[in-house]
Amino acid sequence: MSATRPRGPFREGDRVQLTGPKGRMHTITLRGDGELHTHHGVLKHTQLIGQPDGSVVTNSGGHDYLALRPLLRDFAMSMPRGAAIVYPKDSAQIVMQADIFPGAVVVEAGVGSGALSLALLRAIGHEGRLTSFERREDFAEVARANVETFFGERPDTWSVVVGDLGEELPAQFEDGTVDRVVLDMLAPWECMDVVADALAPGGVVICYVATATQLSRVAEYIRGTGLFTDPDASETMVRGWHVEGLAVRPDHRMVAHTGFLLTARRLAPGAVPPEVKRRASKSSYGDEDVELWTPGAVGDREITDKNLRKRVREAQKAANGARTAAASREGDSASE
Repeated sequence: MSATRPRGPFREGDRVQLTGPKGRMHTITLRGDGELHTHHGVLKHTQLIGQPDGSVVTNSGGHDYLALRPLLRDFAMSMPRGAAIVYPKDSAQIVMQADIFPGAVVVEAGVGSGALSLALLRAIGHEGRLTSFERREDFAEVARANVETFFGERPDTWSVVVGDLGEELPAQFEDGTVDRVVLDMLAPWECMDVVADALAPGGVVICYVATATQLSRVAEYIRGTGLFTDPDASETMVRGWHVEGLAVRPDHRMVAHTGFLLTARRLAPGAVPPEVKRRASKSSYGDEDVELWTPGAVGDREITDKNLRKRVREAQKAANGARTAAASREGDSASE
């Protein structure tokens, strides 16, 4: 990975984010002969080359533009997408909850459009290794291009493997040699056994899933293996605020649910963790869930047999009345 830091004067080839009149943004790549044309006028790239980050330049129409290098979150939200991206709020949580550290050996599946890959590559530093698995070659190509665009080159700490994680992971890594595994896929439970083999004791697996049913299934599968600590689940919501003088209020829109994160750690071989005290139930899955959804638990009153028979009669009476009315309308139409 290039050691170039995103600081200093703008250079040819740099990506620059321009904020113009009314807050509209343009992202450009600086070229010696480049120009930004808008209905407000023309801005030559040479006006930016050599200027410090955070400069303000004026185009031919007299309109000012603030020039800044895009942050990672800016790039991730605006880059071309083959698949839906992991939002910056979730990428940040993944890096922290999975404890992605400089020098870590990290496995990611799938790669999608590369947004999470960028965050992981930043976190592992120059001594780490990120291997991203993706089933679709077209998605992998988009991710490669986005990562190269952001870093200016293909990081030598990153490799992309096109194929199924369950089949390819054992071929790429020996047992117990992976520090962290990040799964952004439809059915992460299908790969959990090979993930357990690849992870070093104490290693972290973190799953990013979209629905509550996926969350439940992967959590119960992880518990059932007996190879991990009890999984921890969460989601992150971000709400912006309008702050201007005394006008301080939450924004009308927020980035709410995008996905759930579920984290667990690999146990040492043969280790049996202390039993987690739970509410007494016949089993840890199924019967307890049924109990939670009984009519009484959700506030629905039970109906007696007498009342049920009465409601059946009422329903049948209403149905008979509807049939009689329909027959009457048909008779009237025929007489006309």
